Amino acid sequence: MIPKSFIQDLLNRLDIVDVVERYVPLKKAGANFVACCPFHSEKSPSFTVSQSKQFYHCFGCGAHGTAISFVMEHAGLGYVDAIEELARSAGLEVPHERGNAGEVHHKIAPDLYEVMQSASRYYREQLKLSRRAIDYLKQRGLSGEIAARFGIGYAPDGWQNLASAFQNYNDASLNETGLVIKSEQEKRYDRFRDRIMFPIFNMRGQVIGFGGRILDRGEPKYLNSPETPLFEKGRELYGLFQAQKVIRERKLVLVVEGYMDVVALAQHGVEYAVATLGTSTTPYHVQKLLRLSEHIVFCFDGDKAGQRAAWRALENVLPYLQDGKRISFMFLQSEHDPDSYINEYGKDAFENLVQDALPLSAYLLREISTGLDLRTQEGKNQLLQRAKPLVTTIIAPVTGLLLRKEVAALSGISQAELEALYEINPVVRETHPNLKKVGRSTPSSHRLLLQCLLAQPELGSQFLVENQDQETAIGIRLIDSTVLLIDPSVGAEAGAVAAVLNVLHEADFALSTPALMQMFLGTVHGKILAAAEAEMLSWGENFDVGAEFSGLMNKFEEGQRRQQFQELQAKLVQGGLSSMTESERDQYRQLLQRS
Repeated sequence: MIPKSFIQDLLNRLDIVDVVERYVPLKKAGANFVACCPFHSEKSPSFTVSQSKQFYHCFGCGAHGTAISFVMEHAGLGYVDAIEELARSAGLEVPHERGNAGEVHHKIAPDLYEVMQSASRYYREQLKLSRRAIDYLKQRGLSGEIAARFGIGYAPDGWQNLASAFQNYNDASLNETGLVIKSEQEKRYDRFRDRIMFPIFNMRGQVIGFGGRILDRGEPKYLNSPETPLFEKGRELYGLFQAQKVIRERKLVLVVEGYMDVVALAQHGVEYAVATLGTSTTPYHVQKLLRLSEHIVFCFDGDKAGQRAAWRALENVLPYLQDGKRISFMFLQSEHDPDSYINEYGKDAFENLVQDALPLSAYLLREISTGLDLRTQEGKNQLLQRAKPLVTTIIAPVTGLLLRKEVAALSGISQAELEALYEINPVVRETHPNLKKVGRSTPSSHRLLLQCLLAQPELGSQFLVENQDQETAIGIRLIDSTVLLIDPSVGAEAGAVAAVLNVLHEADFALSTPALMQMFLGTVHGKILAAAEAEMLSWGENFDVGAEFSGLMNKFEEGQRRQQFQELQAKLVQGGLSSMTESERDQYRQLLQRS
């Protein structure tokens, strides 16, 4: 775990303009900088970077965030990797705290990367010397250009060939990176022997592992590096480093199952394919690819193993679906994989299959209704039982709603009945006209308060936070008087205000604006805060946040007085002065004088 204090310090040291300009050329436009958005295609710039507020925002696609999120999105890095990358550029070393389970995260020694690079270089040199390995690649239809692009090499037959590549074959780093195996008798030998070698790169272009394919018949057909400090197969995708630029341009990524599939597709001009590394698609894969693309197409063989792999992929995808992004499934004829199909039928035929891939909703509904007679109550009942664990994991509001509608229609019940059966809160909630909240503000007031807190987080220190109702409301009051009660159920902006004030309170109001935003990116309140912050780009240089905040507080106080006066006046009309306590009568007289 990386301490939050370090993240704040890192963001305070960075200038987001400098960070973005490493990847995208910016032009000065008034107080801000602009460029064509790197996250979607456009001809006129709508991507804006605010140096004073330290965030970026695209008015075209809605991309928004801090220096950390920009590096994550643009380079396709995970959260920790992005922080490591930015820390290196700032000359900082990332500290790590002990995790909840007691583990300690160790920093990877730079020499491990050097060891893997040296091994990769050795395997490439050995490929040039092996006519048998070269002939094998030519038979598979690969050119020297494609082999060089993917860094393909060859591990010669023999037990200790790497001894010629490293001065000290007994060095611990060779074992730590999985290049050699140590037997029970403490003897060492090369893990990869007589195999075509496919180096696996991280998003920075560093070799972190290898996949080795046997040339002749034998088992295993493919052999991967073991889990090491550099390589965790459930988090990595083969070919992503080479494909990332095309994936961004096409907004499309194709997920296949093998190294040769990726390389063969690239040989034919399909350069947006990646492969899982001997494992099923994981949540890490899904999140990484959704950061880079708008549409993920999973490609599987049409046999039973391919069908099982597709279903596991669907189950792992559902919790991470995002509204506006597409997931599709493509199945090849049982005798083909992507490599053999594109070699036999060509690029156009293959890409037609990609375009015609089955949307996730159609695939899910097809699978859960297979073998059921939906004309019977029993069939409909089974459909509802099969669908429940799937649709209830979806948190994307629109996607989840539309899928629930389809499941309800197939089963012959209403959407409301299905949501009641699945114990899902309906999207449209009933209002409660008798619900009384002190000084409730309008949505525009919530938004303005949110913007004031984002612009000057220290303003939150003027509030005390009190839980009035653990499930629905958060009490907020100024140090000197009760002003308003934030009720998250009123709307998303009210909920965001309550969440921001709670976070500021817990941090003792010591968060900077970028650090505050970073904490909410990717959360339920993230989009609300991003929209509020984007509006702040229209503020002039002389915009007085303090004055705006004071005016807003006066407005809240006036609203509170008005509501208190109306409630006391109603009590007076109904029961006369005798129905009021002495303090209520004093309060009524004071309010009457001020009105």
